[in-house]
This record gives sequence, C-alpha cells and structure tokens, in this order.
Amino acid sequence: MQTEVEAPVTEPLSFRNVTRRYPRVTALEGIDLAVRQDELMVVVGPSGCGKSTLLELVAGLQEPDTGSVTLLGATDPAARRAASAYMPQRDLLLPWRDALANAALALECQGVPRAEARRRAEPLFERFGLAEFESARPAELSGGMRQRVAFLRTLLPGRPVLLLDEPFGGLDSLTRSSMQRWLADALADEPRTVLLVTHDVEEAAFLADRIAVLSPRPGRVVAEIPVELPRPRDVTSPEFGQLKRSVLEALGL
Repeated sequence: MQTEVEAPVTEPLSFRNVTRRYPRVTALEGIDLAVRQDELMVVVGPSGCGKSTLLELVAGLQEPDTGSVTLLGATDPAARRAASAYMPQRDLLLPWRDALANAALALECQGVPRAEARRRAEPLFERFGLAEFESARPAELSGGMRQRVAFLRTLLPGRPVLLLDEPFGGLDSLTRSSMQRWLADALADEPRTVLLVTHDVEEAAFLADRIAVLSPRPGRVVAEIPVELPRPRDVTSPEFGQLKRSVLEALGL
C-alpha cells in the first residue's frame, strides 16, 4: 500500500480579497497577496495605508471584515498566532531585565523555565553581535543593539513566519543601513518566511525578494515587483537605481 506524501506548502501565507474596516475608515480593501516559502516580502506604501494592520491580521490580533488570511493552511486566529512571530515598531524591551533575559522572554511565554530559556538564548548572542552585552540593561544599549535583542527574541521561539513592522524606523541613517545589512545576513543564515512593512523604498529594494506596493488608504495592492538582484546588493548600481524608480513609480511619486 502506497503512502501519500503531503506536498510542501509553497505559499505559507496568503490574503484572499481581504478588507478591514474601522468605524470611520477603511484601512485595507480587496487585498490579494501570497508570500512564498522562505521568501522575504516587503510591503511599502504611504503612511496610513494599512501596512501595520496587514501584519496584525496575520498575527491573529485582528480579523478581516471580508475575505480570509491563511497561514500554513489555517484561518483560525489562534492558529495564526501560534505559527507567527510579530516584531512591532518599538523594541518593547523591559527596562528591568538585562539583554539576555529580554531575549529569552518569548521562550518563557511559551512555558520554558527561565533558566532554560536563558541557556538557549545565550549561545546566539555572539552570532547576533551582542557578545559581552548579556548583562546590559536596555538603557545601556545602542538603538541598533536593542533591535538585535528584539529580533533575537522574535526568532527564538522558532516560528516559521516572521512579521516585522518597520524594524529600523527609529534609527539614524547610518545605524539603519548597518542593521539592514545585518538582517539580510541573519536571514541568510536562518531562512524564514518573512513579511516586512516599511515606508523606506531603499530598504525595500535592499532586503526584498519581492515588493508589494500599497495605494493610499484604503490600501490596495497596486504592484508586485520581483527583485532579481544578487546579494549582497550594490546600492550604487544602475540596476538598484532602476528598481527604486520602479517602486517610486508604483507609489505615484
């Protein structure tokens, strides 16, 4: 008797005709979008176009008014929460915890004992450029280091889908550029399916495998732009410049 082998999920995340309304405004309308396995999709759009709402829908923090959000075959919000890790715009590090304890927090929330959670987190500090800062409080860390701790906290539970909301939005331009390169390297070492939102076109062009462009509110997908540039990306190349122009044109800029 032959056993059927389940086909791998090639599009772990999909939106089908998703609309999300609030009492006074429609944030998203008719969103059709699919993110492929181990793809880094970046969503760009103007402020207020529903980018953060998109992530919260995936994370099961909100539900669409119409349409469906499917994550690893599940539409139930609890199942979506269990399969995704959400990193909001602010790092939300707890000021009374040191860096190691902050990184381990996500594991503790899953029921892992505190000592075991710290033991699992500690070996990753060197790989994430945080060696010797395990005992530092958040106030003693630079903005970039705080973001690394927050990203490590997001990765540690091992969830297959990462949701990143403007992860470098509050950083100065030099730190932001450094962190973009760091994130690209980190995801190369540990591939995940990633949905990242930003309003920064250069960031999108530097990081993305594919770029989805949203219209002004209500957010609709007006373009999907594949990115075929090799990594690491040369931001001074004509091809990179042309990619940015394509995204800006789709944004109407």
